[in-house]
Amino acid sequence: MDLVKEINRLKKEKNAVILAHYYQVGEIQDIADYVGDSLGLSQKAAETDADMIVFAGVHFMAETAKILSPSKTVVLPDLNAGCSLADSCPPEAFEKFTKAHPDHVVITYVNCSAEIKALSDIVCTSSNALKIVESIPKETPIIFAPDKNLGRYIINETGRDMLLWDGSCIVHEAFSMEKLIQLHKKYPDYKIIAHPESETHILDTATYIGSTSGMINYVKAHQDQKFIVATEAGILHKMQQEMPNTELVPAPAKEDNTCACSECHFMKMNTMQKLYDCMLNESPQIEVDPAIIERALLPIERMLELSK
Repeated sequence: MDLVKEINRLKKEKNAVILAHYYQVGEIQDIADYVGDSLGLSQKAAETDADMIVFAGVHFMAETAKILSPSKTVVLPDLNAGCSLADSCPPEAFEKFTKAHPDHVVITYVNCSAEIKALSDIVCTSSNALKIVESIPKETPIIFAPDKNLGRYIINETGRDMLLWDGSCIVHEAFSMEKLIQLHKKYPDYKIIAHPESETHILDTATYIGSTSGMINYVKAHQDQKFIVATEAGILHKMQQEMPNTELVPAPAKEDNTCACSECHFMKMNTMQKLYDCMLNESPQIEVDPAIIERALLPIERMLELSK
């Protein structure tokens, strides 16, 4: 079976749109209608007129699409495609944490469950986090969750004193400083670019720090330079496609693996076969409790308004 042909046929037949994150395998990125980071995908989910949103990403992303388009069918190729960062913030524990600090504005990074979003005042992404935090009056205390590394980066950039939830992404914490130094010795003229979910010691080495789309745009603007890229290795597919003559090397992980880079096991659970199956069967569907949708929509809408 020609999966590309069949997926395109189903897309027309079912008036579906395929949204894919930059960390998906290359062939899924290539067949998607839109490839992006969390903010871009959220915005596309909000504006699509398709009957079915096929979300090639992880669970919290598909939930966000369902919150923004509750009347649409939202399917995820593999329901087990979760997120270590989202898992690090259980709703019951987080609710206790926020209730213990009732005077704080609660800002949550989009990489969290619908229940966590429903407990938030405003949501942010890595591309708009600084803007969102700086929109809060200086005298207002802030809780930032769930990513402590992104939180520390924001504190360093803004000087704001935020109360951080102790969560992190195993992929962005997988980079080895020792191996990165060795790699940089091998490629001394390569600039390091990094995602703000990385640990502080990695960010300290970076020429540029930004979201996945920010990193792509930075490389696009500096195509004559060479780069070591410290984020999930899936980003290299789109980067290399858009900048075929730019030399790119993935940052090394602590664990030895075949590509010497960090990959998100959850992101790579989606395959072309699963993508086809979920479109054919319109399953597994993402369902979110209507009460949660109502509460989670407000902080997401605040974010989208500020991101215009």
